[in-house]
Amino acid sequence: MTDERPLVKRHAWPVRVWHWWNAVVVIVMLMSGLMIFNAHGRLYWGQYGANTDPAWLEIGSTADSGYLKVGAVQVPTTGVLGYWQDSTGAVQRRAFPGWATIPSGYSLSAARRWHLFFAWLLVVPGVLFWLWSFVRGHVRQLTPTRNELAPRHVLADIRNHARLRFPAGQAALKYNILQKLSYFGVIFVLLPGLVLTGLAMSPAMDAAWPWLLDVFGGRQSARSLHFIAMALLAAFIVVHLLMVVLAGPYNEIRSMVTGWFRLPPERADAKAEEVA
Repeated sequence: MTDERPLVKRHAWPVRVWHWWNAVVVIVMLMSGLMIFNAHGRLYWGQYGANTDPAWLEIGSTADSGYLKVGAVQVPTTGVLGYWQDSTGAVQRRAFPGWATIPSGYSLSAARRWHLFFAWLLVVPGVLFWLWSFVRGHVRQLTPTRNELAPRHVLADIRNHARLRFPAGQAALKYNILQKLSYFGVIFVLLPGLVLTGLAMSPAMDAAWPWLLDVFGGRQSARSLHFIAMALLAAFIVVHLLMVVLAGPYNEIRSMVTGWFRLPPERADAKAEEVA
C-alpha cells in the first residue's frame, strides 16, 4: 500500500552536511579526549593540581578493584572504569578502557595529535555553520520565544515526550521547545565552551591570551569544565539517538540524509494538547 502522507523538505543541505560531519568529528574527539584523561584520571579546581592535591573527581583503582569518586562519594567500577582487562586479558589500571579511546593502546602523544587535528575539523566548519545560521536565519528557528519558555509550555512538552507523544502533522516540521533548548545550548554554548576551555589548557595560548585563565579560574578549572562539557555533550548524543529511535529512525534519518521528511499523521487529540 502506498503511503499517502506528504513528503516535505525539512533540513537544508548545510544542516545535513554539518550534522554528519560532526557525527564523525565529535566521536573521534570524545574518544581521543578520554585517552588524554587516562594520563591523569583526576580533576581539580583552580590553577594547580597533582596527586597530593584534593580532587573533586577521580577514576582510579585499589589493589583489585576500580572506582569512581566524586567528592566524598565513591562508586565501585571494577571491569568498566579504573580496573579492567584488555583484549589479551591483562589487567589495566587506566580510567577508561581501550575500546572507548583513540588510540586503544595507551599513548598520550598520539591522543593529543588526534585531538588537535580533529579540533580544527570541528572549529572551522563550526564557524562557517555559525555564519550561515545567522545569514540565512536558521538561528531564529533554534531560538525559543517568550511564550515557549513559559513554565506551562515547557512542562507540557516534557509530559508529551515522557508519554512518547511527539509533534505530528505540520508541527513536526518545527523545533519544539526541548529541541530548541538542547540544540541552541549545544551549538552556541557547549561547543564554544569546549573550544575555549581546550585553548585555556594550552601553555602557548595562555601566553598569547592570558585572560583565558582568568575567565575559567585557572588551568585545572578549565580542565574540569572541559570534562564536564564533554560529559554533557556525550549525554546529549545518547538522548538524541534515543529520541531518533523512538520517533521513527527511518523517517528521521532519511530527513537528515536527503532533507525529505514524511509528515506524521495528526492525532485526534492534538489540538487539545496545544499550549498557547
